[in-house]
Amino acid sequence: MITGPTASGKSSLALELAQVYPIEIISADSMQVYRYMDIGTDKVSKEIREQIPHHLIDIKYPDEPWSVEEFQERAKAAIEDIQSRDRLPCVVGGTGFYIQALLYDFPLEKAPPNPDLRNKLIQSARANGNSYVHSMLKEIDPESYETLHPNDLKRVIRAIEYHEATKTPISARKHLDRNSPYDAIIIGLRWRREDLYKKIDERVEEQFDRGLVREVSNLLDMGYTLDLPSMQGIGYKEVCWMLYGLATESEAISTIKRNTRRYAKRQFTWFAKEKGILWLPIGRDKTVSHAAQQVRDIVDNWLE
Repeated sequence: MITGPTASGKSSLALELAQVYPIEIISADSMQVYRYMDIGTDKVSKEIREQIPHHLIDIKYPDEPWSVEEFQERAKAAIEDIQSRDRLPCVVGGTGFYIQALLYDFPLEKAPPNPDLRNKLIQSARANGNSYVHSMLKEIDPESYETLHPNDLKRVIRAIEYHEATKTPISARKHLDRNSPYDAIIIGLRWRREDLYKKIDERVEEQFDRGLVREVSNLLDMGYTLDLPSMQGIGYKEVCWMLYGLATESEAISTIKRNTRRYAKRQFTWFAKEKGILWLPIGRDKTVSHAAQQVRDIVDNWLE
């Protein structure tokens, strides 16, 4: 498993390791599941995916529902399939909750989706703002209140929904028995924060150069609207505002950079509390190839 904050080089590391080991990659990214959303999610190219099998990418249309429950179910099935063919599953992604749900097999079925409550909360957010719904967590789940951003409405609503069903905070699952059904090596890529922020800014510029605005415009032309959870992803929402005339291109770029840095900051906070991750330094004089060699040493010792 390879994890770490956004833009840290997780996919690049996995692809380099796939040149050495019989790896198939399972995406633990909450946005790469959507078709037509390639540039803003930094998917690897279809050509690379034809050479190195990837799972849980391009499996949903942007208006189809996707949840941590479905990720958990599909990822477990993918692992079984890959292992049945004597190949190595490599889970790659920075969505911490997805990784926890998979590694520790959280009993998500205790809190099935509640469409009526979700719709009520969505309407409340539209009428009163995302911060109003986010504030509901303050009393019922202080830890989620601190770690979830008000604009991460999907997960805010899920946390409220979970508490409504179980009368326990969703964050309490972090403190459950940490015995995992998997014998996993968890590699994390550690950056100096200021270096990662610079890389994030450069990546946003590159996304615009590669055609992010055209990608979002095509999505709108296909009928996918801003109120969809998929279109609320960082990069897509801000470009929609630009296309609606609510921001200039320079303002959109600046806002995407800021929101991505804030997301990375929340990831830093999340991973700082996680145990069992082998953190490898990267950035400046430490390249992906350096990290790959370290991982090879770790894996080779593990396989002996």
